[in-house]
Amino acid sequence: MKTACTHLNLIQKVLPATAGCAECLALGTQWVELRMCLVCGHVGCCDGSPGKHATAHYQTTGHPVMQSIGSGEDWRWCYIDKTYI
Repeated sequence: MKTACTHLNLIQKVLPATAGCAECLALGTQWVELRMCLVCGHVGCCDGSPGKHATAHYQTTGHPVMQSIGSGEDWRWCYIDKTYI
């Protein structure tokens, strides 16, 4: 049975806060793909990247819903409900 996301009410109309992973840009490191927090617009790198900054953002802030902003991708993920939206 598929779990439904119960955090859709937290999604805001946001724009990417940076042109790449904020933490990787500050550190001068590379990322694989990018994810944007749909609560605040923070851009972090995916779990396939060394920094895993999108997940770290969720763990630090509790902002549960993110969207892939990779080339040609448009899926969303809820960290709490562990489901695609």
